[in-house]
Amino acid sequence: MATVMRRTTSALVVLFVLLSGGGLLPSPTPVRGAVVPEASGARGLQLLEAIEVAITDLAERVTPSVVNIAPLSKPARPKGQLRNLRGTGSGVIIDADGHIVTNHHVVGTADVVEVRLADGTKLTGTVIGKDPDTDLAVIKISTERVLRSAPLGDSDQVKVGQWALAVGNPFGLDRTVTLGVISGVGRENIKLSRYENFIQTDSSIFPGNSGGPLFNLRGEVIGINTAIMNSVQGIGFAIPSSMVKQVVHQLMTEGKVVRGWLGVGIQQVTEDLGKKFGVKEGEGVLVNEVFENDPAALGGIRPGDIITKVDGKPVTTPNSLSRVVAGLGPGATTPIEIIRDRERVELLVSLTARRETPVVASLPPSGAEEKLGLQVEDVTPDLVDKFKLSAKQGVVISQVDPGSLARAEGLQAGDLITEVNRKDVASAREFAEAIEAVERGDTLLLRILRESRAFYVVLKHSGP
Repeated sequence: MATVMRRTTSALVVLFVLLSGGGLLPSPTPVRGAVVPEASGARGLQLLEAIEVAITDLAERVTPSVVNIAPLSKPARPKGQLRNLRGTGSGVIIDADGHIVTNHHVVGTADVVEVRLADGTKLTGTVIGKDPDTDLAVIKISTERVLRSAPLGDSDQVKVGQWALAVGNPFGLDRTVTLGVISGVGRENIKLSRYENFIQTDSSIFPGNSGGPLFNLRGEVIGINTAIMNSVQGIGFAIPSSMVKQVVHQLMTEGKVVRGWLGVGIQQVTEDLGKKFGVKEGEGVLVNEVFENDPAALGGIRPGDIITKVDGKPVTTPNSLSRVVAGLGPGATTPIEIIRDRERVELLVSLTARRETPVVASLPPSGAEEKLGLQVEDVTPDLVDKFKLSAKQGVVISQVDPGSLARAEGLQAGDLITEVNRKDVASAREFAEAIEAVERGDTLLLRILRESRAFYVVLKHSGP
């Protein structure tokens, strides 16, 4: 190992010297009349060979830590013999004790897996923890032999444009190595898992690479490869090692992951919503609901607040807010910065354990400027039964006209309107008065409660 490290370091030193002396890095202006060495093809060849040595040494060093994983199950047959389940994937050994990190979707429902090491040795591994919310799992193997492991690096230091090496077992081709660059960081809304903060890379990732490592040039694991974009080439995603460390530690010590819970319904701040709340588009996350007796309510957070920071970390999307809160863990008391009535306020909130059901409202799409096209009624016992209303404070939308602005914005019969322009409405009369107070061409900010979820929507009032 030490020899390989020295070779890699030497190669990189040669590379630097060649870059600085070969014209690829700025060099001092030559003195007038001095003899300047003539650039030659040999120097270019040396440069390429130095790069090649650095990459091949890296590949030699890290590939022994990569394993092939095949889920196993116990069929309902005599003797209870194990059999291979359909599909295989990759994994990486992270310590000498035999802990392996892979994807949750690689192990699936299996409790035991077949692990094939770099030299072809097959071992039976036990799945000691799974976390579908991040698509991670930890496997434990036991053996007397010395295992080659790879350290988890710091993905927070990853920069777009730096080189990355992906290793895995695509299509059963063991320890395939592909070289590329980091194409992006902090990728969300890929719809692969609940908590997303992916590293994007153009290092080729194929079926069977899932669960394999993404390395930096130091041989540190900066991500766990998890998916590719099927419609195009050169777009792969890896779970960052900062998230891997957090999840793996809990899986190894507790067998499960327990996350922090704030107790709010949230939605993205759009341009229209930003104007109504006095913030820029994407500046923070809008709270549309606060659950009684949960941490947010106890800490003083209210519907209509814009959460901009949690524990000093900026949050700009519902996903980023959920991820930061989840990472703090239950019992943590954290400062939360909000914007309320256009003023910044900091609150201290003590988190509890996360509920299993996420509460994130989606904002209906924008529509054209038309009449509102909705009818409302006071809440009555009959309407409560008809629309299965979970709350009785507000006015019920009893009808939405086809082709109207309300229909275009996604409103529907049975929705409960609880606020108009940040003021509570408790009757159809109060709703009508609030609408009449809005001048033609101005916007309406409505807070809607649908079943058990709330969200804000902006409508443009065009007048009679």
